[in-house]
Amino acid sequence: MVKTKTICFDLEGPLSPQDNAYEVMKLIGKEGALIFEVISRYDDIIALEGRQGYEPGDTLALIVPFLLAHSITEADISRVSARAKLVEGAEYLFERLRAATWDIYIISTSYEPHAYTIGRQLGVPEDHIICTNLNLAEKKRMLRDQVFAALRDAEHELLDLHADLETNSDRIKTRLDKLFFEQLPALGYYIFSTRVIGGARKAEAIRAIAQKKGLAIQDIIAVGDSITDFKMLQEVATHGGVAVVFNGNQYAVPYANIGLASVDIRFLYLLCEAFARGGKSAVMELVTNWEANRHAYEEHPETIPDGYITPDIKSFLMQEKGKRIFPYFHNLDRADERRKSEILAIHKRLRLQVRELCIILG
Repeated sequence: MVKTKTICFDLEGPLSPQDNAYEVMKLIGKEGALIFEVISRYDDIIALEGRQGYEPGDTLALIVPFLLAHSITEADISRVSARAKLVEGAEYLFERLRAATWDIYIISTSYEPHAYTIGRQLGVPEDHIICTNLNLAEKKRMLRDQVFAALRDAEHELLDLHADLETNSDRIKTRLDKLFFEQLPALGYYIFSTRVIGGARKAEAIRAIAQKKGLAIQDIIAVGDSITDFKMLQEVATHGGVAVVFNGNQYAVPYANIGLASVDIRFLYLLCEAFARGGKSAVMELVTNWEANRHAYEEHPETIPDGYITPDIKSFLMQEKGKRIFPYFHNLDRADERRKSEILAIHKRLRLQVRELCIILG
């Protein structure tokens, strides 16, 4: 039995599908969305090449000067965040976790206004949310007029480069290398004055939480879905903990030991309940059983053994039978590369459906 129950969530994906930074850039207008897409392409390029000091998710640092140039405020970010939908089952999951005395953390690349907004909806206090601090007003006071001129020039060029992101990859890299690492520093603005909580910094946060609570990392569950989470998932998995990828992409699935693909995250509670009862071995037993018997359980949810489900989730599945996609659990520890490819395809499909469902409900 795990005595100190601690779980750490990524935010964008597992808890809310809104890409908050993208939506915030759209406040600039159509051009803001296009600029964000170019910068995201640049982020992919330099993150995958392993540039020293750069972490996946640092896109959120790269767009800050554009937010400043267009007078976007933290209040604006909060207003955008207020429109965000929660993933189905998130409120149920957090209510059950609190009732079972779990200590819940959110570790997110998201800006503070967004992370705190979602945290409030789910009952997570700010001191349990590790995310990206902005201080936009302070940053803007320190900017010289030449910074805004450099950004205006760059915007025009980035909009031209958006026409073909793949073909223009080299030009995008050259232009934004010049902007972020030559022009802006020469004018006194340093991109990494904004410290984004992504990549290795999420793994650092896991270690800090474990140290603060006097835990071994194997006593923690981590939940993520994307490239910004893979180091956090890897940290937990390699130290014997439970690393769950929820509707994950190709950058996250290989680093987790458990997969959950679903339009509803309430089923994660089954893993948490098993972990509290019997540790990682109980979780892997449950996942392996569900994976082997998924079709039978989908056809006859009333037959799922009590040791692998809670009464209210069994009742939910019986009521919803045939109305929604039955959840997938995957034991990634025993999956070979071919099986992981199949699992990834399932996760991508469910990831898209969660986003589409939230748009419809919105």
